[in-house]
Amino acid sequence: MGLILLPLMFIALWAIVILPQQRRMRAHQALVSVLKEGDEVMTTSGILGTITALDDEVLHLEVAPGVTLRVVRAAIARRMNEPEPEPEVAPAATDELEGSADSVAVDES
Repeated sequence: MGLILLPLMFIALWAIVILPQQRRMRAHQALVSVLKEGDEVMTTSGILGTITALDDEVLHLEVAPGVTLRVVRAAIARRMNEPEPEPEVAPAATDELEGSADSVAVDES
């Protein structure tokens, strides 16, 4: 029994912790690779600015007119001029919401 339990626990740990972290890392690497001049970005520390120049590992971020910071590419958290994806809603949940609105009786007296 113990020989079966140990691999199952490892698989569960991998599915719950490691797999989502790998997905986040791949998404961040994809974000960093497509950055270009003129993009509005937010750093991991919350600094907002516009990219004015790019190097291999460093970018220049204009945070105010005439104020430029040198920031490592990996410190970029997200692009601001790109809308965030909306969370998906299960089709069954939307059907239930629509059905409950139709079932409300209105007294017009």
